[in-house]
Amino acid sequence: MPWYAFYWFLPSTWQTFQFEHRWALWLIPAVAGLFALRQAFGKRGQQQLQMSLAGAVGTPGRWGRLLGYLRFAVPLSLWASIGFLLVALARPQLVRQLRQEESEGIDIMLAIDVSSSMTETDLKPNRLAAARQVAQGFLAGRRNDRIGLVVFAGEAYSLCPLTTDYTLLRQYIRDLSPALVRTTGTAIGDALARGINRLRDSPAKSRVLVLLSDGDNTAGNLDPLTVARLATGFNVRLYTVAVGKRTARTRDTLSTAGQFDEGILQTIASVGRGAFFRATDAGQLKQVFAQIDRLERVPVQVRTYEDIQDQYRPYLYWGVVFLLVSLLLKNTVLGNSLED
Repeated sequence: MPWYAFYWFLPSTWQTFQFEHRWALWLIPAVAGLFALRQAFGKRGQQQLQMSLAGAVGTPGRWGRLLGYLRFAVPLSLWASIGFLLVALARPQLVRQLRQEESEGIDIMLAIDVSSSMTETDLKPNRLAAARQVAQGFLAGRRNDRIGLVVFAGEAYSLCPLTTDYTLLRQYIRDLSPALVRTTGTAIGDALARGINRLRDSPAKSRVLVLLSDGDNTAGNLDPLTVARLATGFNVRLYTVAVGKRTARTRDTLSTAGQFDEGILQTIASVGRGAFFRATDAGQLKQVFAQIDRLERVPVQVRTYEDIQDQYRPYLYWGVVFLLVSLLLKNTVLGNSLED
């Protein structure tokens, strides 16, 4: 932007400035006050050269008034010069802050049960829908962490690798349904193995696997406790969440839908140096994720950089211009040569 542009006088431009020496701006009205006092009290002792405009073309009174007004041009230009120089002295600056947040980050794998029993409605609207909603909220609370997703029923699949693309991950979580895995059953051991396999080569200092399930380990080729022991060797911490209300077992009947073995989930969490949680409603499930979120936090270092650009030059140039104008006007009929 050239120094003579009208841009430098716009109020919107001044609102973007920060002044290094704001006190200099207060001198501008003070200088104006000195000029006013000089005009008021110094007029009596002022030597003046009387000129007659009787022979001028037009009305003498109008020319006299015009000449009288023009005599203010010299002090006004001098005051403008001093004012712009004071603005330059105040050092207007454009300050842009760059905020950079750094953290070591955590690698987290979510292993979510999508078996048909997750459509039970003891959690509203159903277990899987509640798990999807709470997992979305869990993502919103993470920053700088890589998160991946494993889904399982009778088999386990790695649906999304570790990523910081939370938008993509939310899309995967939104699409969770029992149709993703056709094989019936609950392969907890296989799900743990899939998640640990993603985490074992992670460079992160903190590696976490969160498993949500509502059933016994009824499928798969791997024993959950054996896999949990392997997790400690890869520095992976295991959290298990039992989703839903337990269905009572009786001597004569055994309801498979909705039952789970809390003992195996508790043991997995204990061996995996994590914690076991039970969520019997959607609100409690949300609290579980909030607690895991608090447990798995790392310090965030915030660095703030300031890009400072001085903008005093245009006002310095205008101050010099008005100073030259005032000197030029003093050498014309508008100046008072008797005082100079």
